[in-house]
Amino acid sequence: MTAAQADLQAEFLEMPEGLRIDRPEVADGAALWRIAKDSGTLDLNSSYSYLLWCRDFAGTSAVVRTASDGRPVGFVTAYLRPDRRHTLLVWQVAVDSAHRGQGLAARLLDSVTARAAEEHAVTAVETTITPGNTASERLFTSYARRHGAGVEREVLFESRQFPDGPHDPEVLYRIGPLAF
Repeated sequence: MTAAQADLQAEFLEMPEGLRIDRPEVADGAALWRIAKDSGTLDLNSSYSYLLWCRDFAGTSAVVRTASDGRPVGFVTAYLRPDRRHTLLVWQVAVDSAHRGQGLAARLLDSVTARAAEEHAVTAVETTITPGNTASERLFTSYARRHGAGVEREVLFESRQFPDGPHDPEVLYRIGPLAF
């Protein structure tokens, strides 16, 4: 890692005053569902799935909380790929509208991947992004730059593969190898 990358990474791990990053708990599931619903861009999963996610994948996910009352105001959900144990698949990243513009999504992403690298020897990140989602494209390409990693893109799921109506294709972003 270059000195410039280390400086950028350190900047993104520092939190704005009054906020902290933590592992999600089952009690956070409803808040994560609301944040995802209010985002207007994420595919909304059932409320049940957010509860399960907070129980079963808390170790590879993160929330940003207000320090005053511990309320979640952002999250990243991720899991280790079963067939690629050193690859973290980032499922969703969302920040409450009142807390956007502070770099929280980048901080969450850096935090959860640093933890996964330490605990699970993660060396790569994958995510899917629909074409035109420029906020996610910027988040993940800037993440790759901060970590000195390359980005490969390919369509993972075509529009026609989705059974529930029109859906944009999902483009797989492979980021790695990561430099921590």
